[in-house]
Amino acid sequence: MSNNYTSIEADEPLNSDRPPPPSYTQSQSPPVQPQPPLPTGTIHTPVPPPTTTQEQSNIPESLIERLRQSSHPIALLFYMTFRLLPIFIYIFGNWFIGFITTTNQFILHFIILILLISMDFWNLKNISGRLLVGLRWWNETNPIDTNTGEFENVWVFETADPNKYINPIDSKVFWLLLYIQPIVWIIFGLLALLKFQFLYLLLIGIAISLSLTNAFAFTKCDKFGKANKFANDVFSRATGSMFSKMNPFNWTR
Repeated sequence: MSNNYTSIEADEPLNSDRPPPPSYTQSQSPPVQPQPPLPTGTIHTPVPPPTTTQEQSNIPESLIERLRQSSHPIALLFYMTFRLLPIFIYIFGNWFIGFITTTNQFILHFIILILLISMDFWNLKNISGRLLVGLRWWNETNPIDTNTGEFENVWVFETADPNKYINPIDSKVFWLLLYIQPIVWIIFGLLALLKFQFLYLLLIGIAISLSLTNAFAFTKCDKFGKANKFANDVFSRATGSMFSKMNPFNWTR
């Protein structure tokens, strides 16, 4: 018994010229290292980038930093205190005095204001003007004729050397408060007149006379035009270029 096998030819030749199928390789990424867990109760906040010198220059300076740049910070602080404290006590003084006593509030309020106004006048005339802007004034009486006993009233105005350095912060604060305070007292006087508060009107009259005396005297001392320059700058900024020709401070000495 014999078995006959028939060979079956392949559909395609065994040695074909077709290229082998592409081989695919898998690239393995490096393993990710786990980050250590944050401690319980802490909040992870990103650290801000450091500010550059230009960014620091754009940050506005605070009032305390400006006062530190003063040549006489203690004198400037006392000057601001004596200039602003009478106005503050005039507005809120009765409220504070009410915690101390309920009787004779007006008399106590009047006495405190008179003392503060007098201290402000003396400090401005003898200390603040000399230290902050190099100006000083006083009044003296000189005999005209010793035989007749006649005297004359002389106003003396003293100005510092023009080459002396005047701190711009001291100068601006000095002239600003020098002119603003009498304006505020005049407004208070008009309000007191409308309210028929004649006793307070007497007090305000004293404050106006003393503050205007210092304002006119120091303006007269300002031989080199610092006050005129400051007032001209303030008026120009307040009114704009429209009223520049009407500026009353736009004149030369």
